[in-house]
Amino acid sequence: MSDAFQAVQVTDRVYWVGARDWEIREFHGYATGRGTTYNAFLVLADKVTLVDTVKKPFRREMMARIASVVDPKRIDYIISNHSEMDHSGSLVETIEAVRPEKVFASANGVKALEAHFHLGGGIEAVTNGSTLSLGNRHVTFVETKMLHWPDSMVSYLAEEKILFSQDAFGQHLASDRLWADEIPQHILYEEAAKYYANILLPFSPLVAKTVPALKAMNLALDVLAPDHGPLYRRDLLWIVDLYEKWAARKPTRKAVVVYDTMWESDTAMAKAVAEGLAAGGAEPVRVLPMRSANRSDVAAEILEAGALVVGSPTINNQIFPTLADVLCYLEGLKPKNLVGAAFGSYGWSGEAVAKLEEWLRRMGVRLVAEAVKVRYVPDSEALAQCRALGEKVGGEVRKACGDE
Repeated sequence: MSDAFQAVQVTDRVYWVGARDWEIREFHGYATGRGTTYNAFLVLADKVTLVDTVKKPFRREMMARIASVVDPKRIDYIISNHSEMDHSGSLVETIEAVRPEKVFASANGVKALEAHFHLGGGIEAVTNGSTLSLGNRHVTFVETKMLHWPDSMVSYLAEEKILFSQDAFGQHLASDRLWADEIPQHILYEEAAKYYANILLPFSPLVAKTVPALKAMNLALDVLAPDHGPLYRRDLLWIVDLYEKWAARKPTRKAVVVYDTMWESDTAMAKAVAEGLAAGGAEPVRVLPMRSANRSDVAAEILEAGALVVGSPTINNQIFPTLADVLCYLEGLKPKNLVGAAFGSYGWSGEAVAKLEEWLRRMGVRLVAEAVKVRYVPDSEALAQCRALGEKVGGEVRKACGDE
């Protein structure tokens, strides 16, 4: 094994043996501009235990980190908290290499791993609330179904006061720093919000139940260890409280304008709408042209917004393809408690605006202003209408927040 990759000590008997992915820039349609990590953990108990593995291309890196602490063949148990391939991709090869006594997963995890790898058995199911003895250490399993897969669970190592939280509380962020307190907080907040918005937002009702239930367990906790991004050893409730806040999905005065354009008509309209939103009381106002923004950036901006205004030219009797893409993506994320409106330009048929409104209604966005529809290039009167649309939406989002 290469000595280039060393394990990093987390607690007296727990080591980080994961991998850093500096290159990844896309994850299921989610832009990962700062890369990510695949966190795996080695527990040096009487029964040496590996908690999760890594994405398949990074198996050698994980094994080298393990070997820097202990002979990998000394691993007795493997725990799979989540069967998605970025955590289980190297599981089969790891099993073949170390020949553990047992491999554990939730009941749904056993099914998912079998469906992924066609193992023919060999994975042992654990039950919600059960405790596994590692000899001088003990792991308790708590199912967190649909956060964000049916198989998801977290594992609590009592004696080390560490919660292995799988995808919960994570973020796609590669860093040479292991700990969150070693990274600027504005970066942590940005990436944590983006992660929640793009992965966990549709499951907010479950987050709203699961997180308080975990808090109610009153676990003695020194380390929060998600499967992506940095680990938390200080102010652990910072990220936990954020999850509760985001799960509540309370509207704010923030407004988001999302649009694309063919010949800049919709750009001019979007700018006028944004001016009106600010004048009407929306704050802040974010304008995202889809020729340069990514759908996941829009999702992150929507997370704490109270208003969504969309604009598109008509092309072939349809909305512009980039708007279809982002609206399809947002609809799947199930945002709530938004007010909004639509605008757009056209040459002769002009169906885009009606289709935008239809899509917003389907998403549950409450339309609060009459759409503005302009043929070819907006004149000063049309731009004044766009500003008025923005003012109306801005006023409505202010009301929705109880500021009037």
